[in-house]
Amino acid sequence: MSQGYDRTTEDVGNIVALEHVNIRIPDQRLATLFYVTGLGLTRDPYLVTGVTNMWINVGRNQFHLPTGAPQRLRGRVGLVLPDLDAPLARLEAVRGELADAAFEFASVDGRVEMRCPWGNQLICHEPEPRFGPVRLGMAYVVVDVAPGSAEGIARFYADVFNAPVSVKSGNAIVSIGSHQQLAFHETAEPLPDYDGHHIQVYVADFSGPHAWLRERDLITEESDQHQYRFVDIVDPKTGAILTSLEHEVRSMTHPLYARPLVNRDPARSNTSFAAGYEQRAWALPPE
Repeated sequence: MSQGYDRTTEDVGNIVALEHVNIRIPDQRLATLFYVTGLGLTRDPYLVTGVTNMWINVGRNQFHLPTGAPQRLRGRVGLVLPDLDAPLARLEAVRGELADAAFEFASVDGRVEMRCPWGNQLICHEPEPRFGPVRLGMAYVVVDVAPGSAEGIARFYADVFNAPVSVKSGNAIVSIGSHQQLAFHETAEPLPDYDGHHIQVYVADFSGPHAWLRERDLITEESDQHQYRFVDIVDPKTGAILTSLEHEVRSMTHPLYARPLVNRDPARSNTSFAAGYEQRAWALPPE
């Protein structure tokens, strides 16, 4: 029997999800104007609701925004939103209140490119086949790295984390879980010093990568039974440090794994309220 399916496209690898990006911000008011009022995302109503941190839900993913000196991701975050017209209108509405910040946005070739009030770059897309069923979520993180480092970075994720990887035109692309990517883009532009921002991933094989990293003294934090951290990404062939990006690595037995997140419908207001329509789904409806 002949089969017309490419079965490799269904391979997940050991990293099963990219859950959050963590970047410090100094002002929750401005963060609320940008992420909640402008982008139409949702502050987590259950966890971390004080003034020292805020968690912003994006479908099944999050931004973690602890209060402190601002950090800037050396790259950009790609989001999928149900549509782009409504966010454009909301962002225009908050432009005046963010006039003194680094905030900016523009519609470019069918996507919306923007900077948060502290200069972090986001790229927003409407749902499309490459994002699978996702209509609201964090599709990718791109990290800028030095020329000549992509091949070694790809080896790191393939050898240490058993992740599907590819290298194309100076980009190391790591496939994560279902329709997410972590990419490393070679650039000749000067790179700012690493300032401590981090990403968080869930892995199926929790102990294997930990043993490899511990043997090379790369573990930076033994957080608890379900979590550890490392910062330096090294070439498995040479041991050379290729770039720094803290990874918060969690097991699939972590209490927060697959926790349902609240995502409000930003079109609903006190004057347009309809019971049962307060939330919006992160996935597309069935065909």
